[in-house]
Amino acid sequence: MKIAVYQMDIIPGKPEQNRKKVANWVESVCNEDKPDTVVLPEMWTTAYTLNDLEDLAEDESETTIHLLKELAVKFQINIVGGSFATKEDAKIYNRAVVINRAGELIYQYDKMHLVPMLNEHLYLEGGKSSAGIFELDGQKMGLIICYDLRFPELMRGLALQGAQAVFVLAEWPEARSNHWKVLQQARAIENQMYIISSNRVGEYDGVEFCGHSMIVDPWGDFIHVASQHKEETVVASLNLEKVKEVRENVPVFKSRTPQYYLPH
Repeated sequence: MKIAVYQMDIIPGKPEQNRKKVANWVESVCNEDKPDTVVLPEMWTTAYTLNDLEDLAEDESETTIHLLKELAVKFQINIVGGSFATKEDAKIYNRAVVINRAGELIYQYDKMHLVPMLNEHLYLEGGKSSAGIFELDGQKMGLIICYDLRFPELMRGLALQGAQAVFVLAEWPEARSNHWKVLQQARAIENQMYIISSNRVGEYDGVEFCGHSMIVDPWGDFIHVASQHKEETVVASLNLEKVKEVRENVPVFKSRTPQYYLPH
């Protein structure tokens, strides 16, 4: 499976401009690299304009989802559509979506863990359903959003459901860039799966974002790490048979003894 990740500089509070930017990128990358799946970052339509989300969050019109469905069909690609602020029942969620080649919305996930350092709970509602599995081209995948990366239980749950790869959609800050790299490598190693991340670059409200979108293989080796401060496209082909190979050579999941682990 060939993956193309967009490391994007988001225009704050300008959804229409960001949608146009993403549409242009998808057309360009599909003409140049012909990926099977493209990946977008967290909150890519608005950036973290929390104070303005009441006005900027999408409602039932589903403008962004409609665009992603059109792009998926036009270019015959799967789209891990990043996340964007979505209103439902008068609450705002940080919602990620996955669209298949037929233009079907096959999965959505609301970010469970809200960042206390940003007072996200004052603006957003945390998701009430755990992350689950979806299939792209017959392969089992999962996704999480940014701060979720700090919770190993969530990723292990995806691995136990059979995920061969997990997408991490983020606006991860430069101040904690070392955590960004180490945590992704750790999650890949401990769960013996591919980790594919899309992080933004640029700056907003005094916060600089670290970029370094990456693809890590099931051994924990870095296949590709993007630059720190500029927009970039990360392209790589995943050999998903490697997941099976690693899990057979180091049979972590067969060695588990959950009956003896502390209760959660």
